[in-house]
Amino acid sequence: MGAVRLDRSHRQDQDGARAVQIAHLLPRQIGHVADRHRTGLPRVPSQGLPPARRASIMGAASSEVTMTPRPTERLNIADHFLDARVREGRGARPALLTDSGTHSYSDVQSLANRFRAVLAEEGVEPEHRVLVALPDGPAFVGALFGTLKLGAVAVMVNPGLPAEEIGYLLEYTRARAVVTHRSVAVTFQTAARDSRFAKTVLVVGEESFDRRLAASSPVLGTFPSHRDDPAIWLFSGGTTGRPKAVIQTHRSFTNTTECYGKHVIGYTADDVTLSVPKLYFGYATGSNLFFPFAAGGAAALFPEPASAEVLFEKIRRFRPTVLINVPTMIHKMVSHPDARAQDLSSIRVCTSAGEALPAELYRKWRETFSVELLDGLGTAEMWHIFISNRPGASRPGSLGTVVPGFEVRVCDDEGRELPRGETGWLWVRGDSRAIGYWQHMEKTAQGFRGEWYVSGDLIAMDPDGYVTYCGRGDEMLKVSGKWLAPQEVEGCLLQHPAVAEAAVVGVQDASGLVKPRAYVVSNDRRDGLDEELKAFVRARLEPYKHPRDVIFVDALPRTHLGKVDRGRLRKG
Repeated sequence: MGAVRLDRSHRQDQDGARAVQIAHLLPRQIGHVADRHRTGLPRVPSQGLPPARRASIMGAASSEVTMTPRPTERLNIADHFLDARVREGRGARPALLTDSGTHSYSDVQSLANRFRAVLAEEGVEPEHRVLVALPDGPAFVGALFGTLKLGAVAVMVNPGLPAEEIGYLLEYTRARAVVTHRSVAVTFQTAARDSRFAKTVLVVGEESFDRRLAASSPVLGTFPSHRDDPAIWLFSGGTTGRPKAVIQTHRSFTNTTECYGKHVIGYTADDVTLSVPKLYFGYATGSNLFFPFAAGGAAALFPEPASAEVLFEKIRRFRPTVLINVPTMIHKMVSHPDARAQDLSSIRVCTSAGEALPAELYRKWRETFSVELLDGLGTAEMWHIFISNRPGASRPGSLGTVVPGFEVRVCDDEGRELPRGETGWLWVRGDSRAIGYWQHMEKTAQGFRGEWYVSGDLIAMDPDGYVTYCGRGDEMLKVSGKWLAPQEVEGCLLQHPAVAEAAVVGVQDASGLVKPRAYVVSNDRRDGLDEELKAFVRARLEPYKHPRDVIFVDALPRTHLGKVDRGRLRKG
């Protein structure tokens, strides 16, 4: 029976592969629709982009410009990002760079096909979920694309999660299979034994599995998925509670790759990317895998945790042209005692996302490394970045302007659009919108409203279309009858030379009134520093914004996505 099932699947794969290949021969249809609501922005200088991308890339501030090819009905992103490069004759080009060697596009395709074959043998079928819990490296990429080639849905998770969290995810996602690494296999195997749904745990690095994988077929077709089929489950980056799964489609990943990857950052075949976040973060999945692969470029991968020292060493080794970064690591890099001795001249652009990038930190980066730094905003629900600064036109303290292909509005509580300069809720629409949250219908109804996604973030847009991030609605503090954005106080604290990191939350005082409290990581802790920091903020911001308490900690608690866990801080 097993042989018959696999033979039939193979014939279906061949038919599907032909369907996908034919779909990619269709002409691109690119439409440009005038913005009905806002005036256009002035043209932005294109310095910092590769020559092939030096063009006017600015859409309207609230853009309805469609810059993506209209997706064909049959679309599988494993074919779009990987198989297509081999068909184009780029199979021998470097795709992945690691400390152990270079892997070409043909190598990655063969590895993905082998993972696909093993998963099929284990009974995984289209639409089944597969938990991918691997360190960054070729196996992660092979398992991810192998899952997608099968028509299954990838659920990418941190391989370092504790057993309790793994058990929850197996129950919540109903994953049929787990692909993990021998270094963490025991934890996943233990959790899977109690799962009603997980039928197999495949362990990369175990001799028996590695032999089986090597013996599997390197030549298989790709399932002809529909563009609106689920492709990858991402997890929302909330700062409290367990994360919600966001169901994203094949269409979303190709759309943002075109809108942001190609038309804002300008990825080309000459680019080499290096990322601080690991591939299981949606931010890195795009910027350090899908975007370079779409252009025929290369991604540098390393499994160890990122530190300033590790990054400097990998930059020396791989000479990346695009660095994918986050504010916490940006701060560690500029604060490193040997920062100014580092050679970052290969990097044409560094991106920042995940948390607000304080203007002071932006300035320190530019002064230290003289490398372009682009802050931006994206969400799992709209997969990746839809507001971004542009090469040659970055404004410190701003998220930048709307990525062409998306539309952003600033709205009041009733959904009415507000005038420029006023603070309101972020509404965004575009072809990267998720289907919704898994098993969270009420929150899906709250967040997904027709074509629009309402994020819960507060923003303001100036007359030039530049967007300022004002914080999460559930993180804003009402102090002395006035609203306070914690990020504003944190940015002020970071200007003090003794402050390495800071997070501000609201706590109730003895009278039950909410007051700001600052948690500070200091590199120069001393008596009286707490009062000094209070006075420092009072001298620069409105008096009601200064923290009433300053608590020194060795490190700030963080969520599964690396964001500051404000819920834990509020609990003290």
